[in-house]
Amino acid sequence: MSRHTDLLLTAIAPAIWGSTYLVTTEFLPDGYPLTVAMLRALPAGLLLLAVMRQLPQGVWWARAFVLGGLNFTIFWWMLFVTAYRLPGGVAATVGAIQPLVVIFLARLLIGAPIRFLAVVAAVAGMAGVALLILTPQAALDPVGILAGLFGALAMAVGTVLSRRWQPPVSSLTFASWQLTAGGILLLPPALFLEPPLPALTGANIAGFAYLGLIGAALTYFLWFRGISRLEPSAVAPLGFLSPLTAVILGWAILGQHLTPPQLAGIAVVLASVWLAQAAQRPAVSSTPVHRQELPLPATQKPTPSTGAAS
Repeated sequence: MSRHTDLLLTAIAPAIWGSTYLVTTEFLPDGYPLTVAMLRALPAGLLLLAVMRQLPQGVWWARAFVLGGLNFTIFWWMLFVTAYRLPGGVAATVGAIQPLVVIFLARLLIGAPIRFLAVVAAVAGMAGVALLILTPQAALDPVGILAGLFGALAMAVGTVLSRRWQPPVSSLTFASWQLTAGGILLLPPALFLEPPLPALTGANIAGFAYLGLIGAALTYFLWFRGISRLEPSAVAPLGFLSPLTAVILGWAILGQHLTPPQLAGIAVVLASVWLAQAAQRPAVSSTPVHRQELPLPATQKPTPSTGAAS
């Protein structure tokens, strides 16, 4: 499968994640960030485990809980705190620092090179996201912003470690381990720190089902698949599509207006995603490389190539 196809499939995940803020505020009970995060992760993880029927072995038990804690327990806890305390576009924007963090963490943890264009793309993406949401009406709640920054840092570390720790299983199985582990870690604080959920309405159930099946099981399969095939500094900038989706959904569904700066922000975000991918392309030398042909021994005859590469 081509790199472009891998990028497109991976990009579906953050595009869908941008709908999390709309679903949370419009379909879910207010004030239950831990419970909502747990109900998004644990049922989806258990469902995938039942389908894949493969548990971690040896060191992968500990790694699954470390990654599940970073990518789901901490990240989703902070995500829903942010979603409850900030407007959707603002909440999505706080995480825009993540691609820049990933670039430097990837250098530190897996030795990935720091490419100048990738840094430029990350900074441009942050600027584009700021244009998308920093309107005069944007409410900047300090607790929501700190939660979003902490969640973005946890997700950045989880993204790089997910690339470093690649188990000998499918991406779907890897996703099931992390979702289940993250959900298990969320269960005790959800039970002890938050009151029981009220009686759920049809809209509540639909919201939970969407976040679990589409926003978790499907998207994180695509995300971890992309991490296993692409460089972390290529995957992380795709996260800019999340606030882009959030703003577009706010315009299309909630009747929010798109201002000229926001339209400019959309263009800058898309340009930054393209630039981040261009930064990963290997440089092609303009000078042809000539291979010296050595004479074969008299007793050796050339054999036809099979075209196979090892």
